[in-house]
Amino acid sequence: MKDIREAGGLDLSQFLHPGDRIVMGQACGEPTTLIEALIDQGPGIGGLSAFIATSFSGLFTPAATHGLSLSSMGAIGALRSLTKEHKLSVIPCHVSQIGPMIEAGIVGCDVAFIQVSTADANGNHSLGLVSDYVQAAVAKARVVVAEVNDQVPFTHGELLPADRIDCAVHVSRTPVEVPRARIGETDAAIATHAASYIEDGSVIQTGVGAVPDAVLRLLRDRKDLGVHSGMLGDGLVDLVEAGVVTNARKRIDSGVSINGALIGTRRLYAFAHRNPQIRMCTTAYTHAAAVLAQLDGLVTINSAMEVDLTGQVNAEQSGSAYLGGTGGQVDFVRAGARSPGGHAIIALPATAKGGTISRIAAHLSGPVTTARSDVDVIVTEFGSAELRGQSLAERARRLIAIAHPVFQEELAREAHIIQRRGF
Repeated sequence: MKDIREAGGLDLSQFLHPGDRIVMGQACGEPTTLIEALIDQGPGIGGLSAFIATSFSGLFTPAATHGLSLSSMGAIGALRSLTKEHKLSVIPCHVSQIGPMIEAGIVGCDVAFIQVSTADANGNHSLGLVSDYVQAAVAKARVVVAEVNDQVPFTHGELLPADRIDCAVHVSRTPVEVPRARIGETDAAIATHAASYIEDGSVIQTGVGAVPDAVLRLLRDRKDLGVHSGMLGDGLVDLVEAGVVTNARKRIDSGVSINGALIGTRRLYAFAHRNPQIRMCTTAYTHAAAVLAQLDGLVTINSAMEVDLTGQVNAEQSGSAYLGGTGGQVDFVRAGARSPGGHAIIALPATAKGGTISRIAAHLSGPVTTARSDVDVIVTEFGSAELRGQSLAERARRLIAIAHPVFQEELAREAHIIQRRGF
């Protein structure tokens, strides 16, 4: 470690060169002190660009990106406001591709901005709340600037030696938090159908939000659930404390919940602190096909904006509005659909915009995120449609059955050509 300083004395011009490319820790692992300094000082340095996969801090507003070229894998979290103002460059990719693209220089990384815990007795820092692509950024960067936050939990997983940090900025501030979403009637209904696919001993992957939280709340009567996910929220704490999540039946990583990002509140962070039941891993492990293939009974739950009558899934864009991202959906859909005793669930409300638009659509209004050849189960508040191995005509019939009744007749007319031709 070459430089240790307090936040108030941080002069980024000592580390950043005009035109530098910065990769930042994402989600609740955002180094907020460094981001604030970048927003304030970046225009004076000039020509800077930065990559962040998701952002929940709210620091990146359209005005804050003045003089900074910002890119991401999607409009997830607070980044959605940037796409509306055309202030975000979207790189369509799976989250598991980010690390390898940094390593290959495709996503440029001259400087890494990261958040870490305080060091242990051996001088090693924990990556704390995110692991995913952070190590790839550290390995590639000319300069590593670390926000050392004494409120970040020391989590098990890969560690960062202090001597790999070029500038350590010591702070004490609450990490970014993502409170639980309010669960509505529609969310609860969707969750009821999705939870029916989770049995004793299942290994679950899910994101954060109202539907995932609602699903987790319905699992209190299950036994020996396992967890292998790209992200985890506060709902994990409830299930571990209730004795539901034990990871006891997993063929690999027995007794341990595998995760890449902790996205929640201080309750989750306190639970994860020095807890050997949680291991933070890079996407090279959390999303790897060879690893996921060793998990029997893997049930993956992901979301979408719309699904067409053949099973194509759009989780990114609605017309001219970019609202989501590819994330880890495809990796986990493929794994869940192929897992013995497992399932890959795409869960979404049947309608949008106050019930005026059907999310079960004749034709997608945006790109295909998950191909119809990979799709398994689609769930709305009106039921589930099991599509794997079904003909295109049968898929259309099953999807219409879980669409909102108001739109079923119209969709049936649209499906007529598929049913007549068979494709």
